[in-house]
Amino acid sequence: PVLNAFIDQQLAKYGLGEDRLALVGFSQGTMMALQVGLRRSPQVAGILGYSGMLVDETGLDSTKVKPPILLIHGDADPMVPVAALHHAGATLQKLGFEVGGHVSPGLGHSIDMEGLQMGGNFLHKFLA
Repeated sequence: PVLNAFIDQQLAKYGLGEDRLALVGFSQGTMMALQVGLRRSPQVAGILGYSGMLVDETGLDSTKVKPPILLIHGDADPMVPVAALHHAGATLQKLGFEVGGHVSPGLGHSIDMEGLQMGGNFLHKFLA
């Protein structure tokens, strides 16, 4: 509720609608973006997550919003194993979400240039 209230305040402050809102996170930020963005109504423009995971699937089978999602992860991540990307992607796709994913070879708990470029292209597609 606190994060949703903050987002609502920022949207009002800048005169923006949910269609101009993309939630982007790294690690725990990805977890928060998925937790909030998959449940906000009206639907956000998109969710971009780096090196995170889906921590709570409760209620996702009945959600009416289906924002596009891109998940990017390194295959050498010691903090959040890359299996988290595969689990989140498979779970969300089964529930009808449009999910893209990318695994960066040799990347640990970080973001590489390829991931930044992919994320930028993803955001441009929905916010341009």
